[in-house]
Amino acid sequence: MIFTLVLLLIGALLLLVIGINVIQQHKAKIDAEKRNELARQRAIIDETDEVLSNIDLIPSSSHMLLILYLRVQKALEMAKSLAPKTHTEYERRLLDLTQQIQTLQNAPSPFPPIEEFQLPEQDKQVLVLVQMLKKMKAILKSEYHKGKVDPQLFTLEENHIDSLQLRINVDAMLSRAKAAYYIKQFGSAKQMITKALSTLHTIKAQTPNDPFIIQKVDEAKSMLKDIMGEQVTNPTKTTQEAADIDVLFQPKKKW
Repeated sequence: MIFTLVLLLIGALLLLVIGINVIQQHKAKIDAEKRNELARQRAIIDETDEVLSNIDLIPSSSHMLLILYLRVQKALEMAKSLAPKTHTEYERRLLDLTQQIQTLQNAPSPFPPIEEFQLPEQDKQVLVLVQMLKKMKAILKSEYHKGKVDPQLFTLEENHIDSLQLRINVDAMLSRAKAAYYIKQFGSAKQMITKALSTLHTIKAQTPNDPFIIQKVDEAKSMLKDIMGEQVTNPTKTTQEAADIDVLFQPKKKW
């Protein structure tokens, strides 16, 4: 009898130990999931804040700002529920953010003309701008796929970002062409200028009266003439290449 009771007691203790272990493992799993989710939400906040901190480098619409602010707001709300100890910190940020969102919603600004965009003079700022536009585009697509961005607005904002990226690419190509020209790599320089002109033609189709386009086309043509002057061996061919560049920017015929 006593032996049976001892066995039952040992069995009960084993079940208790197993039960406690299962509960602890479950709790540890839940805590780990919360930490991972909190880290994910904080990464979303940090990434979006980084874009917002450099948003003044480009002409941006209030719609894009609203998309970014709402993304941060959602992440802050999630983070607040996952981290009670820092509840006050998230509450304070949410209060400020809510006021900014209400201001944008009550007084939306018109879509800014891309002609206002000016490329930063410092290479470091250009690099920051390139990275910022890449992240902004990724965020825009992510929010669109979540159903949080109207399709028409998504198209407008994506085209706006694409146009800015094209302008940066043009400037970068012309800079590389200059560098190649100075070290007398005329073939590489001409190739870069041709690519730049092709990209400028794409931009001109969207904004035909853009001063940026006029300036860069003149700059590219001037560089191309200098290169052709250095390597000219066939005057007829040189004249034809210059004419082809002019034809590229003539108005398209409608058939």
